[in-house]
Amino acid sequence: MVLGSVLNPINSSMIAVALVPVGLAFGAPPAETAWLVSGLYLATAVGQPVIGRLVDTYGPRRLYLAGTALVGLAGLVGVLAPSLGLLVVARVLLGIGTSAAYPAAMHLTRSEAERTGRSSPTGVLTVLAVANQTIAVVGPTLGGLLIGLGGWRAIFVVNIPLSLACLVLGAARLPAAVPRRVEGERLDRVGIALFAVLLLALMLFVMKPGAAHWYLPVLAVLAGAAFALRETRVRSPFIDLRALARNRPLIATYLRQLLGYTASYAFLYGYTQWLEEGRGLSAAAAGLILLPLSLSALTVSAVTGRSAAVHGKLVVGAAVQMLACAALFATTSGSPALLLVGVGVLAGVPQGLIGIGNQTALYHQADPAAIAAAAGLLRTFMYLGAMAASAANAAFFPHGATTGGLHHLAVFMLGGAALLFLLVLPDRSLGRIGSPAVEGN
Repeated sequence: MVLGSVLNPINSSMIAVALVPVGLAFGAPPAETAWLVSGLYLATAVGQPVIGRLVDTYGPRRLYLAGTALVGLAGLVGVLAPSLGLLVVARVLLGIGTSAAYPAAMHLTRSEAERTGRSSPTGVLTVLAVANQTIAVVGPTLGGLLIGLGGWRAIFVVNIPLSLACLVLGAARLPAAVPRRVEGERLDRVGIALFAVLLLALMLFVMKPGAAHWYLPVLAVLAGAAFALRETRVRSPFIDLRALARNRPLIATYLRQLLGYTASYAFLYGYTQWLEEGRGLSAAAAGLILLPLSLSALTVSAVTGRSAAVHGKLVVGAAVQMLACAALFATTSGSPALLLVGVGVLAGVPQGLIGIGNQTALYHQADPAAIAAAAGLLRTFMYLGAMAASAANAAFFPHGATTGGLHHLAVFMLGGAALLFLLVLPDRSLGRIGSPAVEGN
């Protein structure tokens, strides 16, 4: 479960250090190599809930094995790709293939909890969260080492042995599941297609907002309206919008995921860029400044993950996220290294609390029969936050990462963090998750 679930973050993070050498190899500008990042994000954002729905229907084993096999195929395509276009195709295939393991892991965790009578498997949920955070942290370093040893194609090669390991372990250990399909139930292919059009149009506009792309939000609205009409009338909807509308705590969790990760990614992208351009540090020095951020996030996740309670985690996470955003106002081009490290450590705390808090909340709030689709949708909202953060960085750093631009970005981030805090603080439903009274029933 863990090995499969880290395939996505490792491919998301390793590419960061490969964009320049890939661009040089194919003579492509940054605007074109950026599709190596966006292609995987778009495919994953759509693929996670879709494959999650299939996991809920057919069980985790088939989808896990099919998805991890596709990862190996995508790695092979990337190794042999003669052009940037085919390399983007390989990244899209990676996005689709890596979308299976996390929903499968959440589905299997839930089914095993029901089988064993453990209502709150906090140890498993914590391991999943910490493993994904750890791989995301070491991904760029691993990617740099691989490129140094075998060139940029090595970051695609690594997917082949990882895929084989997942296939062997998955075939040996994952239990066969009886499909949950009922008489007359059919896969809602039209709903899936409308959902994909809605999400792709929305994300493409967020990536490049502007009057020239006016048709994208129009397309998103039309697809959204058709999707809502379809899902409220079909017998077996892809996403049961009526049930989701009644599950307000789960809707709040998705909104928290969007707000939390918008601020987190905006900080990660914006602060890193400012350290190099506004503060004048080398890439290696900026990496060392940010290392304590990663360590604080991992430490907080590992320590607090032992508790199933989520309200306190999310309240503290949102509050510290506001402090971290406010701390950016103290940074200048002459700020000492100790201050820069301190700001990063502060920003690491909410990264370690918000993700694991939302994951645990979703585990308890989602319909057990649709846990994989719900988990996939949680990842979709995370990637929407990443896209929104990327757009914000482009808006506030139009001519480079200046200190003034960083302070304006901090205002944007602070607003999102404040909304997150106001959403979390009065939510009484979160207080019932992990409480002894609830766990005992």
